[in-house]
Amino acid sequence: MSWLFSSKGSRPIPPLTSLQQQKQRQIDSLKACHSNISEIQKDVEYRLPITIKNLTININILLPQQFPQDKPIVTVFPPIRHHLVDKQGTNVTCPLVHNFTMHSDLGKIVQNLIEEFWKNPPTLAPTSGPFPYLYSSPAGRPPYPHTGFPFLPPFSTQETNRSVPVSEPVPSTYNTAKAAAPSYGLITDLPVPVPTSEVSTQVGMNGFTYKMPDLPDTFPELSDLSVSQLTDMMEQEDVLLELFINLPQLKQIISDKEDLVKNIEELAKKNLQMEPILESKRQALLDKYELLTQMKATFEKKMQRQHELSESCSLSALQARLKVAAHEAEEESDNIAENFLEGKTEIDDFLTLFMEKRTCCHSRRAKEEKLQQSISLHSQYHAPL
Repeated sequence: MSWLFSSKGSRPIPPLTSLQQQKQRQIDSLKACHSNISEIQKDVEYRLPITIKNLTININILLPQQFPQDKPIVTVFPPIRHHLVDKQGTNVTCPLVHNFTMHSDLGKIVQNLIEEFWKNPPTLAPTSGPFPYLYSSPAGRPPYPHTGFPFLPPFSTQETNRSVPVSEPVPSTYNTAKAAAPSYGLITDLPVPVPTSEVSTQVGMNGFTYKMPDLPDTFPELSDLSVSQLTDMMEQEDVLLELFINLPQLKQIISDKEDLVKNIEELAKKNLQMEPILESKRQALLDKYELLTQMKATFEKKMQRQHELSESCSLSALQARLKVAAHEAEEESDNIAENFLEGKTEIDDFLTLFMEKRTCCHSRRAKEEKLQQSISLHSQYHAPL
């Protein structure tokens, strides 16, 4: 980075290599096809949440250093059961990802994967662990260089099996069995997690953010107690739990929880009020779809009829009909001549009928020959009829 702050003047930014340009095109295609995709680590890791039949899964795309020469690693979380996912339920093994090349389109591949999930909805696997690639790289692959910008994964509420590093040794007294604390009707009903780190903002699956109350460094309620009283409090969990319940921070959390429950109930009522409107629009859509099906069937019948009429009025069909009609007129004129020679027809009737049939015969043959010339001329400049 010394060239960026050089005192000799600004230098032009070095151009991207061919591999970097191709990688950027793949990333642009991925972002263009999926507007709700989130960038976990720039040019390295991307995450796309989708919801299919009340099941929310996250597609994680990991781009190797030599991408797109090396194929991307596509995983899903939580683990699912699907024919495009391996037995562990996390790694996507579809042919489009397995046969990825530099000329493939990453955005369309992910779109095809989502469409396949919609056609064949996945099911949740029995067990689920932490989201892959958050703290360690896959086995057999070198880790990516850290950029110095840590991020909070949006799956903190699900990763119950994540191991938390312990900076200080845990006293052995914490491992001893203790009696279960009595239920006050508050702690067991509290779904809000208590923060275990400096980060006090909890992010849910739907993007909801909750700001935990700030915890004080000291508790004035305990400053006036003696060491023996504190020891007794540690041994009597009822007293300690009662003190914990009376903390203003916990009361604030309980109040926030009640407000959140009320907001959820109001939103649910509004959704129920919108149900008749949605049902009526759904029925209208079904009626229009049925009408479309009927109109499509009618259109196909008319197209078939139009094709038959077009075939019957083609130049070759007209030529064949003129040839048959001319032959019929010639046979009728021959029959009239035979009847006259046998004395069955008067001369005046013979002349009238014979001239009429002969004229019709020659007219049809002339038209047939003229049509044959038109067909021959047309075939020189166009496709055969």
